Amino acid sequence: MNHSEKHILFIDHSPSIRTKMLADAAMASMTSESDLAIIRKQPLDTTAEDIIAADGVLIATTENIGYMAGLTKDVFDRTYNALLDVTAGKPVAVYIRAGLDGTGSRKAMESILTGLRWRLMRDVLICHGKWDDHFIETVETLALGLALRVEMGA
Repeated sequence: MNHSEKHILFIDHSPSIRTKMLADAAMASMTSESDLAIIRKQPLDTTAEDIIAADGVLIATTENIGYMAGLTKDVFDRTYNALLDVTAGKPVAVYIRAGLDGTGSRKAMESILTGLRWRLMRDVLICHGKWDDHFIETVETLALGLALRVEMGA
């Protein structure tokens, strides 16, 4: 990737076949409809430098015990202080695959993003309850919306 090329960092926590389907759909949506480079990383491989360099961030997480996945939280545990004051205004979109209602995960994520002063491009998307194939379409729409807004200079 050219360092001057705009790109989205996709922090992807997809521990199951179905969450991987959602992540793959998000990738396909962003790459087929925009000219942005998309860098997909697992939470443990994501660094503060990755986030700082990105023009936008897509976060995919699951809900575990009523809260965001520990691996997703770990990204912010490791990078939060380094991101303060240097990433304010960063465009971000988030989707959560939740077996319950996703409220705890959403609130935790919104609290972190508010502290960092990032800009949610759309309300946090919660795909909750029993699996529904419609989740794929809603994640595609969210991811594409982020990509197009970043491409336009959001």
